[in-house]
Amino acid sequence: MPSLDDCRRSADEILGHSGGTAEYYGSDSSKSEKTEKERPRRTESPKLVSVTLHDLLSRELPRLDPIISPWLGTQSLNMVYAWRGVGKTHFALNVAYAAASGGEFLGWTAEKPHGVLYLDGEMPGAAMQERLSSIILASDKECAPDNFRIITPDLQASFMPDLATAEGQDAIEEHVTDDTRLIVVDNLSALVRRGGRENEAESWLNVAEWAMYQRARGRSVLFVHHAGKNGAQRGTSKREDILDTVICLKRPGDYDPAKDGARFEVHFEKDRHNAAGSPFEARLETDRDGRQVWTVRNLEQSRADQVIALHDLGMSVTDIATELNMHKSNVCRAIKKATEEGKIAPRKKSHHTDPKQPRRRRDVDD
Repeated sequence: MPSLDDCRRSADEILGHSGGTAEYYGSDSSKSEKTEKERPRRTESPKLVSVTLHDLLSRELPRLDPIISPWLGTQSLNMVYAWRGVGKTHFALNVAYAAASGGEFLGWTAEKPHGVLYLDGEMPGAAMQERLSSIILASDKECAPDNFRIITPDLQASFMPDLATAEGQDAIEEHVTDDTRLIVVDNLSALVRRGGRENEAESWLNVAEWAMYQRARGRSVLFVHHAGKNGAQRGTSKREDILDTVICLKRPGDYDPAKDGARFEVHFEKDRHNAAGSPFEARLETDRDGRQVWTVRNLEQSRADQVIALHDLGMSVTDIATELNMHKSNVCRAIKKATEEGKIAPRKKSHHTDPKQPRRRRDVDD
């Protein structure tokens, strides 16, 4: 099977980058010369392999078993993104630990432990210790020592590797073992720093090639990314072309930063294998023993509770719809249903004229 260097050299020849892999991946000229001396170029690209339909169907290939059921499968490429502070790293660390320990997170389960490599691009080491300690304390599964490996900035003598460069990819490859089945990249802004502006599709090409290489070798990748000002994932939408699953974490409309902590809605924006299901709300709470507990509830019920809470505050249907990003007809239905179930008391009709509402013309006979 061709190595990562062979794949890069083939890409150089196809794309016509005569300066070599290091030049294409954004290195300076001195590093390019060194790289070319250490890695002599192949005179021929690896030959393509074709098989007959019968050969393909009869060949034994690795099964695509789930790492975390139902959405994170073997050889899958995935992304979770959210606005800053919503809970991306909470989400990614819990997914990683569940995969490494054979545990559970938000109702998703790993049937067996898998090797995990976690690339942390920006968190302080002490904060990483605290979060992982809380996850371990809350879990009923123990993780084997070598199953969860972490590369974090505070333990490095220099900068974190840049996945947009060949040198950065090689540095990470040294820590990928035969047992590694999931690589978490947290996050793209911190770990992909060169190769073009973030909002250009070309800046993603080097990382996409690296991700496809990992998939071809039986590994899955979970990218963690930021949301842009428009609410979508920041930068080029071309990233989503090769991804199997794209998850967006959103803050609920009635989120209160003073008391809610980590609380978000989970939306599957891309689900290639139709395995995810309906969106839901997740919330991190602390039990009587001081352990962290994640609670999950259906998003429809969550929205209904939010409507009731805002209605009790005296907000109008229009204001509730705006606050929760819902259609006014859905707000009215939620209020009507809650009233019928006795969850809220019907409001008394006011005889005072609302100054915002136009007055009805009276006929002479009124």
